[in-house]
Amino acid sequence: MKILSVDKIKEADAYTIAHEPIASIDLMERAAQQCSQWLLEHLIKEIPVMIFCGTGNNGGDGLAVARHLSENGFKVSVYILRLGSQASPDFLSNLSRLESLSVDCRDITSSGDFPEISRSSYIIDALFGTGLTRKLEGLSAELVSYLNHSGAIIVSIDVPSGLFIDTSLKAVSGIAVQADYTLSFLPPKLCFMMPENDIYVGEWHVFDIGLHPEYLQLAETNYFYITREDVSSWLRRRRRFQHKGDFGHALLIAGSQGKAGAAIMAARACVHSGVGLLTVHAPAKVGDALQMNVNEAMVSFDEHASFITNLPSLDTYDAIGIGPGLGLHQQTQTALKSLLQNYRGPLVMDADALNILSDNKTWYSFLSPYTILTPHPGEFERLVGKADNDFERLKQAKDFALKYNIFLVLKGGVTVTINPLGQCYFNSTGNPGMATGGSGDVLTGTILSLLAQGYNLGQAAVMGVFLHGLAGDLAADELSQEYMSADDIIRFLAPAFLSFSKGQV
Repeated sequence: MKILSVDKIKEADAYTIAHEPIASIDLMERAAQQCSQWLLEHLIKEIPVMIFCGTGNNGGDGLAVARHLSENGFKVSVYILRLGSQASPDFLSNLSRLESLSVDCRDITSSGDFPEISRSSYIIDALFGTGLTRKLEGLSAELVSYLNHSGAIIVSIDVPSGLFIDTSLKAVSGIAVQADYTLSFLPPKLCFMMPENDIYVGEWHVFDIGLHPEYLQLAETNYFYITREDVSSWLRRRRRFQHKGDFGHALLIAGSQGKAGAAIMAARACVHSGVGLLTVHAPAKVGDALQMNVNEAMVSFDEHASFITNLPSLDTYDAIGIGPGLGLHQQTQTALKSLLQNYRGPLVMDADALNILSDNKTWYSFLSPYTILTPHPGEFERLVGKADNDFERLKQAKDFALKYNIFLVLKGGVTVTINPLGQCYFNSTGNPGMATGGSGDVLTGTILSLLAQGYNLGQAAVMGVFLHGLAGDLAADELSQEYMSADDIIRFLAPAFLSFSKGQV
């Protein structure tokens, strides 16, 4: 699913109006109906609803929502922020429609017009929506601050007012509505993917208002939001006469004294993601633990008991993963350098492999175009340096992937996979319960397994991230986010894969 810039979203609206054809007021009505349906299903009718509108099209959405809620028995009041700018035609049309109902409608021209807001009220924010190019100031900023401090539940229409779609609010020290819920319209917005905006966006939902498919198909973008429909067709169906040799032989280089668990979890995830054969190269103490905990894996014992000092022959493996529990010993660093200089097959690097790499930045030139790096934010910062905001960090990640011709999986609340062309694939699965030790090791094992099976790097990274997150979601649904562990993510890979093969999530 494409993520479009604010300019292309406007073009999509205009194209739909011109080519469906449909009047802009009727397209607005579609949006309002979708939002209203969600509100009717989630709001308590006895609680008053206070709708704050600007005089643009976002305000028109708010007026239409006010009409729908009022017609369904809600106690609705409307407050229109008047800033002197001319009202849009669709806003005026919806205001005229609303006047036929007994809805209390008042203007706000100064802070003295701010209504008293009970904590037990609902607030619907329809002040500005998309298209802002500068931060809110004056009366607009005062009103947004007032709403944020009200203590009421806030629902924003399309995008929280004050938030930019394509740039960082943090960069200009701006203010925006801090919504508990955001009801938006396809395509999803880039700002929803940024951790810094979580406080503003809250729980977001996107509705299909029927933008013209021809425009959406042709629109160019480097940003995509990955859903099951996008990746399910990649899953390869297994034929009856295939054997383990057809599903790849993976090598996992992992573990050091005190960190056997990371190697075990990565190995188990690899085994349970469909690989034909797995060999784990590990120190002797870790190898013994592996043989007891991952019966399906073969073990290649390093000559040192506590950490990695050398590499096995690499010729027989279809893909290699390195990093989980690896440690930072100098001899381990030398082994990693040798791997980067001599191996040109599919490679996924995580955890301590990334930490070693960040301490030896001249090694970046050794990275082959068959490499996937999977850093969490701290590891990524060590690789490339600090960023002032999440939009800048995304640019750093794109530049890094482009410069070194690699794939980058930047882990987080919304994990993003970036390919060597600078295209960004934001993941739609996963939850905060996955923020637990070992979760990243499970992802490494999953991606490694897919690489060894012959999926290309982009497919292995994007599908691995999606399946990993889906398993986490299924685990959280059954066990709770608080209870679940990395082992549970591995266990729920089973229903995650089943949901693909049965065409359902």
